[in-house]
Amino acid sequence: MKKSLLLAAVATVAITGAAHAQSRQNIQVVGSSTVFPFSTAAAENFARAGQFPAPVVESTGTGGGMQLFCGGIGEQHPDITGASRAMKASEFELCQENGVTDITQVLIGYDGIVFANSASAEQLDVTKEQLFQALAAEVEVDGEIVPNPYETWSEIDPSLPETEIQVFGPPPTSGTRDAWVELVMEAACVEFPAIAALEESDEDRFEAVCATIREDGKYIESGENDNLIVQRLSNAPEAYGIFGFSFLDQNQDTLQGSMVEGVAPTFDAIADGSYSISRPLFFYVKNAHVGVIPGLAEFVAEYTSERAMGPEGYLVDRGLIPLPEEEAAEQRSIATNLTAMTGVRE
Repeated sequence: MKKSLLLAAVATVAITGAAHAQSRQNIQVVGSSTVFPFSTAAAENFARAGQFPAPVVESTGTGGGMQLFCGGIGEQHPDITGASRAMKASEFELCQENGVTDITQVLIGYDGIVFANSASAEQLDVTKEQLFQALAAEVEVDGEIVPNPYETWSEIDPSLPETEIQVFGPPPTSGTRDAWVELVMEAACVEFPAIAALEESDEDRFEAVCATIREDGKYIESGENDNLIVQRLSNAPEAYGIFGFSFLDQNQDTLQGSMVEGVAPTFDAIADGSYSISRPLFFYVKNAHVGVIPGLAEFVAEYTSERAMGPEGYLVDRGLIPLPEEEAAEQRSIATNLTAMTGVRE
C-alpha cells in the first residue's frame, strides 16, 4: 500500500512538472562559458528556420549550470546545460534526488585550454611544472613543501620573463578551472619528489597540494564569462589568462597563446593531441522536457547536425575541435535517440 501511494505521488509530481514546463515556449540553455558560444551559434541557426522561438542561452559556468539543471522538472528549470567537463557523480546524484532521472549526455567536440597574453607582449614557452609553480598555493622548494614564495616568473626559472606573476582565471565553479587543475596542476605536481611522496603517506594532503590554487593575489578569479578575461588582457600586457581555445581563436588580432612544452595551442595541435591541455565538451538534455517544451528535440538535432558540429560546420568556425567521423556518428545517434545516461564514472 505504501509503495503504491509513493508511486502515485511521484507520478503526480512528474505530470505537474510537465504541465509547468509546457507553459514555457522558449528552450532554456545554461552552463559552461566555454560551451556558451557553441550553444549560442546553434540557437541562432535554429531560430532562423522560424519554426520555433529562439532558445535563451545563459552562461552560468559548468558547476552553476549543473545546479540549475539538476534542480528539478518544470518550467522553472532549464532544459539543457553545457559543460566543459563530464557530469560529476555528486551532480548525477543531485539530479536523481530532484527527479531529473532521464538525462542524455552528448559529446560535441574538443577544446584546448590556453594560457594566453596580449599579442603585443613576449610569447611564453612554459612547462606544466612551471605553471604549477606559478599558480599552486604550496610548492616544493629545496625538498620542502612551503607556501608559494614566487613573485615573478624569473624566480621560477631564469629563462622566464622578469615580470610579476599575474594570471586571470576562472572560479572554482568553472569546468575550465576543473580541467586546468586536472590537466596541468595534478599532472605536474607528481614531478616534484616531496609532493609525490605524499601520495603514499598522506593522500588527502597530496590531493590538496596538487589541486589548490594560490589565493595571495597572483591568481585573480575573473568570473564565469571568459570574455572578461580577454578584455582584461588587452589592458594588462604583462598578465596572462586561462580560457578556452575558441576565445583565443576569435581574438587572434589581440591575443596569443603561450606554448606549453614547445607546442602552441593551434587548431591542428589540439585536434591531433600534440597540445596536451585539451578536454571534451558536452551538453546534457533533460529528456522529461522533450515533447513538452516546443522544439527541444529539434534543437538537439540542429546542435548535433553535420552542418553544426561536422568538420566544416559553423561550430568549428567558432573554435570547436570536431569529433572524428565515427565518434560524431555515435554521438549523433545518442542525441537522436535521447539515450539516457545510466551513471557517471569519476
